Amino acid sequence: MDEQRRGALRFSVLGRLQVEVAGRPVPLGPLKQRLVLAMLLSRPNRPVSLNLLTEVVWQDEPPRTARKNLQVYVSALRKLLGDDAGEGDRARIVHDCGGYRLRLERSELDVLHFQDLAQAGRVATTAGELDAAADLLRQALDLWQGEPFADLRSSPLVRAAAEQLEERRLGGYEDWAEAELERGGTASGVAETVGELVEQHPLRERLQAARMNALHLMGRQSEALAVYDRYRQLLARELGLAPSPALERQYRSILTAGRTRSAAGLARTVLPPDTADFTGRAEQGRELRELLGGGGRVVVLVGPPGIGKTTLAVRVAHLLQTEFPDGRLLVRLREADGSPRPWEDVLAELARLAGLADLVGPAGRPGDDPYRSLARWHAWLAGRRVLLVLDDAPDEAVTRALLPADGASAAVVTSRARLAGLAPVHRIELPPYSPAEALELLGRIIGPHRLRSDLRAAEAIVAASGMLPLAVRASGLKLAVLRHLPLREFAARLADPWSVLDELAAGDVVVRPRLALCWRDLTPACRAALLRLGRLPLARPFTLAGAAVALGCDEGTALRELEALVNSGVVTLPAAEVSVHRAVYVLPLLVQLYAREVAVRMSGRPRSLRAEPRGRQVAR
Repeated sequence: MDEQRRGALRFSVLGRLQVEVAGRPVPLGPLKQRLVLAMLLSRPNRPVSLNLLTEVVWQDEPPRTARKNLQVYVSALRKLLGDDAGEGDRARIVHDCGGYRLRLERSELDVLHFQDLAQAGRVATTAGELDAAADLLRQALDLWQGEPFADLRSSPLVRAAAEQLEERRLGGYEDWAEAELERGGTASGVAETVGELVEQHPLRERLQAARMNALHLMGRQSEALAVYDRYRQLLARELGLAPSPALERQYRSILTAGRTRSAAGLARTVLPPDTADFTGRAEQGRELRELLGGGGRVVVLVGPPGIGKTTLAVRVAHLLQTEFPDGRLLVRLREADGSPRPWEDVLAELARLAGLADLVGPAGRPGDDPYRSLARWHAWLAGRRVLLVLDDAPDEAVTRALLPADGASAAVVTSRARLAGLAPVHRIELPPYSPAEALELLGRIIGPHRLRSDLRAAEAIVAASGMLPLAVRASGLKLAVLRHLPLREFAARLADPWSVLDELAAGDVVVRPRLALCWRDLTPACRAALLRLGRLPLARPFTLAGAAVALGCDEGTALRELEALVNSGVVTLPAAEVSVHRAVYVLPLLVQLYAREVAVRMSGRPRSLRAEPRGRQVAR
């Protein structure tokens, strides 16, 4: 297949399944063959297992010749796509992970084009570029030609994939309606379009809110209020629930003839998606929810790199929608390279996210008087219930400037350091996973059957990962891709301490760069102390006396160096109060391995390949 023909292919699933070559539709063959193509297109550029394809085509009653039949269907599809051999860099349908993968460019599949346009529209909305946002979202929606996979819904799996696409379409209409109204677009057009969708999906609150707002802007106040009343009764009757505080406020604003904005304008939510396979952290999550919901204004999540601070903060923020009806906003306090961001830049981003465009100057930063802009930001927070997630705080100064000063707003701060200068705050230190939690996450990624097939090797893998959530995830993702790799063989690789950080990498989920950023943040004195402590036996707790021996100093000096490392987040202590001479310190396994790597690089000596025993015996 030459490159010209490859570029001429177009796949459509946002309606009836269709393939075009050079602008002309081509016949796709019998139903079962089309079902195979539909499942490959529902997971573009990802492997689809033979078991899944078998279930798609025959549900629970496959013939004994099912795999042979699938090969026939795939062979026919390859010929249809001009891909007879199924081999080489230009092949379309290739063998992958015990199944098949359909390779294509994003511009060749309408659903991928839809996703790109919709995402660009949401980004433009966040940046306050409402004209561009509404246009991009409208272009995305115009790609739809009808119900996705409309002619193939006899298969439950294809029907489920189609329903997921329908959900994205509805979200796109909600985003478009809100952007169109906020930019001053035609309210009557929004009311007509959204009105039809509301009839089909009456429980979607954002659609109801957009319809209310459009009717109100058209001067049809009584109809807008009636929309709310019907929705309130429907929620109570069907689900036993009440409308959200944001929608209730919109209703009251219309009732008093005030200027109304869409539900998204009243409650801006800018959070990453919740982690689908979130595991563990029940106690810490419960404590964080109780503190924030009970009036704890600032909570700091503390722990070493990769421990899951951001993941927990995002999950709890998603769960606190009712408690913070005016918005939940996440911003990173570091640049992509790990360097701290000036608080002025972070304030400008928060202002854009909150819709406070007048706080941002022409250069994208606060105006001529940034401290005046900061005071207005605090005043805006004070009158609302907003949850801030300030992620990866480098120090107290930038964090302190942005925190709520008064009122009912709250903040979650994630940081490797303890940020001792912040007060009053609550601190929650995240420990490593328990073995059961680590195995649960690994099983969710690689599959419970594969986990149970060699539980002892799985236990060795999570132990070598230091029970660190990021490291366990990296191990799981690598094993999920390398389906041929036995758990026992991967565990053997991790048994060599010098190979662990090399192995804990899967795509962009890599442990070593996180440790490198942590190392870069340390003071020269802390680095020197960490290098010396790195010589202690791996993964073994140690006492003050043991640290003094390793550091080559008296216990008083050792105590001060240990406390500096604790404040930096690279040495941990037990939660209970205990005297300094009875305290047991822990140097996280992967931090210790990284320190050893640095020591070897600094010395220029070749590293030893001898594996060390690991255990819980205390070094004294």
